[in-house]
Amino acid sequence: MWALVQSHLLSPRTAALIDDAANEVFVSAVTAYELEYKRRRDPILSVLPVDLSEAVSLPGFAWLALTRLHAVTAGRLPRLHGDPFDRMLAAQALTENLTLITRDDLVAAYGPVVAW
Repeated sequence: MWALVQSHLLSPRTAALIDDAANEVFVSAVTAYELEYKRRRDPILSVLPVDLSEAVSLPGFAWLALTRLHAVTAGRLPRLHGDPFDRMLAAQALTENLTLITRDDLVAAYGPVVAW
């Protein structure tokens, strides 16, 4: 969402990782749920396309489905972070051996992340 709506807030390193054609950017189905859940309350989200598939159809972007293994891993993570969305994202990154890009320093306690 940040890359599409407020890319000026990304650090140069984060922007470079997203822009690098050698990297595939996965957008979690969890993120889709969270964005839709928050869309009515957050005016920034109103600029996103109604169909989030449009945003994720950009070259280098792909959806990452939430699997049973992701859900089980998220449920087994220590409660270092109170947000279940963030725990699910961390579980997906850990399970799929991906780097999670976040501005939330608490998520870094779960493993490989890029915090900006």
